[in-house]
Amino acid sequence: MVNRTSLWLTSVALCVLCYYGTNSTQESLQNQKWNMEQSKAGLVTHRRVKRGWVWNQFFIVEEYTGTEPLYVGKIHSDSDKGDGSIKYTISGEGAGTVFIIDQITGDIHATERLDREEKTYYTLRAQARDRLTDRPLEPESEFIIKVQDINDSEPKFLDGPYVGSVPELSPVGKEI
Repeated sequence: MVNRTSLWLTSVALCVLCYYGTNSTQESLQNQKWNMEQSKAGLVTHRRVKRGWVWNQFFIVEEYTGTEPLYVGKIHSDSDKGDGSIKYTISGEGAGTVFIIDQITGDIHATERLDREEKTYYTLRAQARDRLTDRPLEPESEFIIKVQDINDSEPKFLDGPYVGSVPELSPVGKEI
């Protein structure tokens, strides 16, 4: 009985340590470093603001042929109170050309037809800035827009027809 109780307490302690240990991630270290740099630059920082982005990666279907820009997704910061005081910006591959952002709402749209065979993903960076001072409210953060394939390229067989057979219970990957 004692062994079972001590094992249970050890398990609980490990779970608690693992849970609270994940809060010291690379991103939070970047936030602390960024706040220190802002302090050195003469800006007063009173507290560390936890990043509150609502995204990580977006997906978009290739070969969209509509007339309007295609909605990709939305970025949003916890600092945004909805009063229009925050300006969202994006930079990186295709920012301002392939992808545009509504600076007030954070909505991202694709303005061009994308082809997964040409490019499978785009890496961009987003930032929330104070609209009046243009001061960054938090560090820039990277995200990915992945282009989803719609199987628009049919297979081509040059010297067909081909004839073959697969023995029953053949292992996966067996050559025919």
